[in-house]
Amino acid sequence: MKRTIFILLIIVSFTSCKSSKRARSKKQTSTTIISKKSKKETANYKAKSSKKVSKAENIVDYSKQFKGVRYKWGGTTKSGMDCSGLVFESFRAYDVILPRISRDMAKKGHKIPLKKTQEGDLLFFKTSKNRRHRINHVGLIIKSKTGDISFIHATTRKGVIVSKLSENYWKSAFVEARRIL
Repeated sequence: MKRTIFILLIIVSFTSCKSSKRARSKKQTSTTIISKKSKKETANYKAKSSKKVSKAENIVDYSKQFKGVRYKWGGTTKSGMDCSGLVFESFRAYDVILPRISRDMAKKGHKIPLKKTQEGDLLFFKTSKNRRHRINHVGLIIKSKTGDISFIHATTRKGVIVSKLSENYWKSAFVEARRIL
């Protein structure tokens, strides 16, 4: 009994913005991946804009459809999503395959200074004091003007939201920005 409680406590303590094989296999049996749209649905989504837009703008627009979705550890659908799931699915919808875990995403692309960030770049954070020296949160930049960076991400309390890097919490947790495209 003590061992079972100990194992449950360990599992609960590892809740962060990442997925696991266990969460992924559970998800696949109970939900569908929304990024796997039919050709007709994808064409309709992409045809909404008459002007030619970049892949980064398409990815950002795609990610915005998840605003308000509740947080679900390991989630990648409108029924629940975590931070890396949001980024993973948004890029995957436009044939850019990233690792599923935020700390692994932070090894892709190249590091850029905040002053040079643009729409579609990723922001990485260390939000947990228990996991020192590990990136455990990611956000997708949706707007970047000098001194004003907005990003979309999933939080455990509010789900998928838009925040500003200038907020004290995010400013202190910020680690690096990376360009994937």
